[in-house]
Formats: sequence, structure tokens, C-alpha cells
Amino acid sequence: MVPGTPQVLGRRHRHRGAGRTPAQDTDPSAQSRFGDGVSHGDKGPVKVGIVSLGCPKNTVDSEVMLGHLGEAGATLIGNPDEADVVIINTCGFIDAAREESVDTILAAVRRKEEGLCKRVVVTGCMVQRYGEELRREIPEIDAFVDLDGLGGIARAAGMDADAANNKAATPLPAAPRGLHPATYLYDAATPRTLSGPSFSTYLKIAEGCDNTCSFCAIPRFRGAFRSRPLDDILREARNLAAAGTVELNLIAQDSTAYGGDLGLKEGPTRLVEALAGIQELRWIRLFYVYPNKIDDSLLRTMGERSNIAAYIDIPLQHAARKVLARMRRGGSASGHLRLLERIRRFIPGVAIRSTVIVGFPGETETDFQELLAFIREARFDHLGAFTYSHEDHTTAAALEDDVPAQLKEDRRGLVMAEQETIAAARNEERVGSRLTVLCEGICPETEYLLQGRLEGQAPEVDGRVLIQEGIAAAGEFVQVEITEAHPFDLVGRVV
Repeated sequence: MVPGTPQVLGRRHRHRGAGRTPAQDTDPSAQSRFGDGVSHGDKGPVKVGIVSLGCPKNTVDSEVMLGHLGEAGATLIGNPDEADVVIINTCGFIDAAREESVDTILAAVRRKEEGLCKRVVVTGCMVQRYGEELRREIPEIDAFVDLDGLGGIARAAGMDADAANNKAATPLPAAPRGLHPATYLYDAATPRTLSGPSFSTYLKIAEGCDNTCSFCAIPRFRGAFRSRPLDDILREARNLAAAGTVELNLIAQDSTAYGGDLGLKEGPTRLVEALAGIQELRWIRLFYVYPNKIDDSLLRTMGERSNIAAYIDIPLQHAARKVLARMRRGGSASGHLRLLERIRRFIPGVAIRSTVIVGFPGETETDFQELLAFIREARFDHLGAFTYSHEDHTTAAALEDDVPAQLKEDRRGLVMAEQETIAAARNEERVGSRLTVLCEGICPETEYLLQGRLEGQAPEVDGRVLIQEGIAAAGEFVQVEITEAHPFDLVGRVV
């Protein structure tokens, strides 16, 4: 069941690499995301707000929890500051994400101590990885929900007899635990309430990961790769389209592995081809494509079907062969360039997004200069950059973290300066052209502008189009003449 609603039922926060300025990547409300007071029994239904941190895959998990809460009778509140129970869906991917998660939990606990909140629930990847530590260090947390326990969120939120009698510190069975891989995978029958506008939606096609990248612990807590059956994905996609979705964003840890565990040949191709048959979907967007698994059948289908977005998100991580080998990724700058040329040949006008990691153990100045040279030649439309940090339970953690922290930051800055130059030049080429834009509504910074996105701009992580003249409704596709170009954003008017 997908009761897709355009109301925002929780705040979503992304850990962006780049594609926007650092100021745009900082959420000014990050310290004000909490609820106030619990209501039970004759005081009315429980009002619940959720703070969803991290990636779109976490967003879908949050929406599944919202669906279960709604079925249990909770009142879902868009602003967690106005909620009775605050749920914090944590991200445990990198240091910065974990710090944000812990800071958010501590701020919620402070409000609870001030009498403004009676129940704080923590869920997500941090619980899966560090549940015991969280319980030990922050005993004020009332309940924990790991990645396999999403269906028990109503009980964790206090919507049972024990909680109504103020027996608040009753966690779900077996939670929290130490590090363990998840096995759960939702399906189209799972209740899900959208946390963003219904016209643009994420759909999780698989969960977990079987890749062995040396820097990544995701397989240790998200579990083995497991695909949803094709007919189940199609059922959910049709439900979303019926609820108003026109942009469908397909996500997984590795979208190009889709279907392999089900015995499907050319699984990603069969998936996007089937989804393209849903006429209401105007942009079907594919994220998290693993570079060594892209075949010509997928690229050919993407180039031939008009409602599969000419957009591909392909994390390459580096270009120096020695660094890629230590990352257990394989490849080289020349190999990457051949792949990009093949993608562009099959998909005219494709926008390519990638991410890179700087400061990986053993990265020399020569390696870094090779990366910069590769970026200049690759001319990505969008690029994110992260500084390396050791992660628990990864093979790279055994390597010496020998690149100084400041040098890592300096290298990241150089990467982003290079990308800004490329992005600015690409945007300048668009001035004077008329392009299709999906209007997202009023610009958050000012009520005098609308904002939207091109087919080559994914939600939240890439640039945007600011519309200074004309009228358009949120969710409407309009023609916009581009009048100004900036490094990451464009300005135009409806024509």
C-alpha cells in the first residue's frame, strides 16, 4: 500500500558530496528537529515526527515506518518540533554522518530532559552498527529499532499499553544488538507514507551489497544483496504513478546487480524497460550504477526510451590504478574514460554524476594529480568529493591512514574547484536555450522565485533551475528559457 501524499511528513537530510556550494549543503535547521510531549488515551492520538538522516535509502525506510505508524493510528506531523514522539532515523556511513546523528539524538534528549519531549526513538544504520554503544552511552533513549525491525516502530513509539502506563524503557526484542547484517526487504504490500512531494519519489529496488570495497562497511550492516521481484517493483511503481508520481528515482546499493540473485539475465535492462511502460512516469532515474557491471543492453535501452532519464549516477571513487586496487574497485583513468565515452555514445545528452574519495591510504601527490587530470578530461556534469576516514569493520582500516587531515581537505577543495570550473562552463552553454523543467514549487530562500530541475539534475544532490518569471505548479513540467548561468544553478523564465 502506498498512501502517497504530497505533505512533508518528516525532514530529510542528505550527506552530499558536491554539486552545490558548501553553504547550500548545510541545513540551518539541523539543531531544531524535535518533538514535544507524548499524548495517550483520552489525550488523543500520538503525534509522531521523524528526522531522516543520510541517503535516499534511509528515506524509504523512514517512509515505511511512517506507513506503519499511520496504520497504528498515529498522527503524522511534518515538523518534528510539533510532534509528541520524535524518531531519529540515523546514518552510520561516515564520520560526519555519525556525528550528525549523535548530535541530533543528544539535542532530542536535552528537550526530553526539559519536559518538552517524553519519548525519543532511535532507528537506522547507527542502531544496526552501534546499538549497544548507543544504549550504554545515551541511556535516555527510550527505544531502538534496527533495520530488520521497521514493522515494530509503533510499539517503539509508545503506542501500546506498557508505554501508556509510562513503562517507557521497553525496547523491542533483540534490539539493540552489536553489529549484524540486516535481512529485511520491504515489498509493495508494505504500508508506506511518502515524506516528500508525491510527484518525485524514491523506489528501492534492492537492499544490501555483495561488493567488497575496502573502504565500505555497508555490507556488514545492510546485509547481502537481495533484489525485489520485478512484478513487486512494478506494482509499487504503478501505485506511485496513480498517486501522482512523475519522477521515479530507482535506488539500491548497487543498481546494476539487480536481479542476479533472482536468476534474471540483464536484470537492470528488464527492470527499466518494464518501468518505461508506465506512461505516467516521465523521468525514470537510475542511481548507484557500479562501473564494471554496465552492459550495452542497459545503455541502449536508456538511450531509446524517452521516459528513462538521460542521467546516470556512477561512483568511480578514483582514477589512479594503484589507489583503485587498494580500494578493491579495479579500473584506471583510461578505463573510466572509455566507459564514459561508451555511455555518452549510447545516451545522447546524458548527464553523468560521480563521486570520488581523496586521501585514501597511500594516495601520493602523483596519484592525486592523476585524479585531477582525469576529472578535467571526464567533464562530469555533477561530482561529489569525500575525504577518506577509517571505518570500523573494513579492510582499509588495517592500512595506515597516512595522508594528513589538512592535506585531505586541501585535495578535496582542489577537486571541487576543478569541478566548479567545468560545471560553470557547461551551464554557460545552456544560456539562451529552452529546456524542460520539473517545477518543485516555491524556492526555500525566497517566495519571489520558483525552483525546478532539468532532466539532468537529480533531486537534492545536483543543481537546480531558479525561475524568476512565469507561473508553474509544483509537479508540473514547463518550458524554461535559460537567462543566467552559475556554477551549479541556472536561472530562467517560463515560456
